[in-house]
Amino acid sequence: MRHEIMEISKHSSFWSNKRVLLTGHTGFKGSWLARWLLELDADVTGLSLAPDTNPSLFEILNLKKQLKHNEIDIRDASAVMRIVKESNPEIVFHLAAQPLVRLSYQKPKDTWDINVGGTINLLEAIRQKGDVKACVIITSDKCYENKEQLWGYREADSMGGYDPYSSSKGATELVVASWRHSFFSNPDCCRLASARAGNVIGGGDWSSDRIVVDFVKAVVDNNPLILRNPSATRPWQHVLEPLLGYLTLAKKLFSKDGNKFAEGWNFGPTDDSVITVESLASQLINSWGRGRIGLMYNVQQPHEANLLKLDCSKSRILLNWHGIWDVKTAVQHTVDWYKAFYENSSDVNKLTSNQIEMYMANAKKSGILDF
Repeated sequence: MRHEIMEISKHSSFWSNKRVLLTGHTGFKGSWLARWLLELDADVTGLSLAPDTNPSLFEILNLKKQLKHNEIDIRDASAVMRIVKESNPEIVFHLAAQPLVRLSYQKPKDTWDINVGGTINLLEAIRQKGDVKACVIITSDKCYENKEQLWGYREADSMGGYDPYSSSKGATELVVASWRHSFFSNPDCCRLASARAGNVIGGGDWSSDRIVVDFVKAVVDNNPLILRNPSATRPWQHVLEPLLGYLTLAKKLFSKDGNKFAEGWNFGPTDDSVITVESLASQLINSWGRGRIGLMYNVQQPHEANLLKLDCSKSRILLNWHGIWDVKTAVQHTVDWYKAFYENSSDVNKLTSNQIEMYMANAKKSGILDF
C-alpha cells in the first residue's frame, strides 16, 4: 500500500505533510476523504465517533492504523478543544454530522445538537487556537429554503429546511456566516468557508435510507429494490466529485488571497445527472446486470423535498471546479466497488486507491486538478 500512496503523492506538493484535522472521518465521505488525503501524503488527524455501520468503509480500509484516530463526540466541547490543540492543524475539514433526514424526525434535538452545536464547538476551538489557516465546513444542498423550483439554488439564496435535518444544515450555514463575520474577518485569521454538495454515491456506504445501499442489499439477497419515492429528483454525483471541490477550496483558502474564497460554495453535478430515484435505480440494475424494482404505494412517509438541484456556476468560474464523471460513470464505479466486495473478485482496498488515482487522472486531463 505504501508504494501506491507514494506513487499518487507525486501529483501533489501542496498536501504533502500538511497537518489536517478531519472530523467525521469514520463515515462514508469522511473515509474516502481520509484515504485521499493520506495518498496525498498529508498528516491526518481524525475526530469522530466509532463507525456506526457494519461493515464500514473506515474499517475495510484499515484507516485507524494510518492516521491519528480519536473517538470523540463533536458535542463534547472540551474534548474537541483538546484535539484541536494537540493536532495543531493547518487545515480543518468538518464532516461530522447526523446526516439522515428520516432519522432527524425521530431524533430532532440530537440532530440539531450534533449539526449546529457540534459545529459551534469546533469553530470555538479553532478561534481559541488562533493559528489554523483554513477551515471548510461541509453542510448539504438541503440547507436551502426549498421551493421546488426548476432552476438550481445559488449560494446567495435563502437558507431554510422543512425537516429537522435540512433546517439544521441551514442553521449551520447561518452559524458559519456569523462566526466568519464576527471572529474570522481579519485577514490574518482562519479563512472559513462552507461547502454544499448534492447526493453522493460510491463504494463503501452502508448508511440507512440510501438508495445505493438499499439496492446492494436487495440484489445480494435476491430481493426487489423497494422505492418509497421513485419520482423524487436529486443531483447524483460520485463521492470523489465534491471531495475534489473541498480539497480545491481548502487550497484556495490557504493561499495568499484566501480571504476572498471565505464564502459558501456549491458542488453539484451537471443537469444531465439530476435524475429521479427510479432512473438511478434502473441504472444500478443495468450496471450490475441483475435486480428488479418494487414500488411502495400509499405509505405514510415523512416529508422530503421532491425536486432539488444546485447552480454551481460560482465554483466552476472562480474555483475552476466542475463534475467530470456523469451519473452513468458514477454508477458504474459504484457497482464495480460493491461487486468486488461481495463477490471477492478483487481487493477493495486496492480498488479504492485505483478509483482515486483514476479520478485524479481524469481531473488532470480536464484541467481542474489544482494540487
